[in-house]
Amino acid sequence: MANSQRRITKELAEVTSDPPAGVTVSLANESNVHEWNIMMDGPPGTPYAGGKFKLLLVLPTDYPFKAPTLNFKTKIWHPNVTFDEKGSMCLGMLKGDVWKPSSKIMSILTAAQQLLVEPNPDDAVEASIAQKFKEDKAGFIKEAQEYTKKYAN
Repeated sequence: MANSQRRITKELAEVTSDPPAGVTVSLANESNVHEWNIMMDGPPGTPYAGGKFKLLLVLPTDYPFKAPTLNFKTKIWHPNVTFDEKGSMCLGMLKGDVWKPSSKIMSILTAAQQLLVEPNPDDAVEASIAQKFKEDKAGFIKEAQEYTKKYAN
C-alpha cells in the first residue's frame, strides 16, 4: 500500500510540474491521491479544438499493478468514449491484458490526447459514431464540433 502511494505521489508531482501541453492536473480531493481531476484542451486541428474537457482519473489501491480508469466528465462525441454520464473511454493501454506496471500516468494522458487527434473507429464503444466517422467524415466532424461547443465551453 505504501509503495502504491509513494509511486502515485511521485507521478502526481511529475505531471503537475510538467504536464503534457494543454493538460492540467489536480487532486479531486486533497486527502485522496487516488482520484485526479484532469482538464484537457481539445487539440488544435481537431473537431474538439477550443473545448475544455474534464476527465477523472481513478487509480486503484493496487496501482501500478492494476490499470487506472480514465473517464470523460464532459460529454464528448467520439467513437472511443461512451456518450453518457459515465464517459467511459476505450484506451488500449488501460485494458487489463495490455496494462504494464511500468506505464506512467503521463503516457496515459498523452494517449488520451492522441485519441482525440486520431480516433480509433475499429475499437469503438459507440458503434454509430464510429460508423459516421468511417462513412461520413465531414458529418462526423460537424457533429463533434457542435457537441464540443455545447458541452465543452
